[in-house]
Order: sequence, then C-alpha cells, then structure tokens
Amino acid sequence: MDKHVTALGILYIVFSALRIIAAITVYIVLIGVGIISEDPEAMQILATVGTIVSFVLFFCSIPGIIGGIGLLNRQGWARILIIILGFLNLLKIPIGTALGIYTIWVLFNNETEKLFSVEKIKK
Repeated sequence: MDKHVTALGILYIVFSALRIIAAITVYIVLIGVGIISEDPEAMQILATVGTIVSFVLFFCSIPGIIGGIGLLNRQGWARILIIILGFLNLLKIPIGTALGIYTIWVLFNNETEKLFSVEKIKK
C-alpha cells in the first residue's frame, strides 16, 4: 500500500496543479475577450467574472497540493484531509469520481492505517 499512498499523493498534486493552470487560463481568456471587445462595460464584467472564477479555482486547489505533499511525507493529518477531498471528488464525474473511489480504497485500507500509525510512533 506504500506505493499506492505515494501514487495518490502525486495524483492530488498533479490534479491540483492542473486546476491552477485552468484558473490562470480562464483569467487570461476572459480578460483577453474583454479587451478584444473594446466595450468598457464588457471589459469590466469579464474582468470581474474572470477574477472571481480564477480565485475560486485557485484556492480550491490549494488543499489538494498541501494534502498531496503531506501524503508523500506520511503525515496523519494529510490522510484525513485527502479522505475529505476524496469524498468531495466523488461528485466530480468522471475523473473526480475515479480519483475519489481510489482515494477511499487506498486510505481506508488496514495496511494504510497501520502505515500512518507506525510513522507517528517513529517521530
């Protein structure tokens, strides 16, 4: 299960990084469309919408990166954070659902629970 925990940590970091890239892309596209339109009202609306959407995407991806790094370091708090994110991912059909199922399978496994409890004793 050690390899699965490592893979899960990497998956959460990668998917969160992709979400940050999506946030930057949305911001650039919406600002660009506003500038191309040359309409001051459209520029203002698109800039506001682009900022809000990008802000939400960016800050929703931060827990995945933090949790993924924590899983790679075998931190107990990261296991709990990723379990919560895994259940939330079940609603994101289809890729999020697959990631959520994999998360639940890996982190609720008895071997994984032992892995995290052994790491606490070592420290």
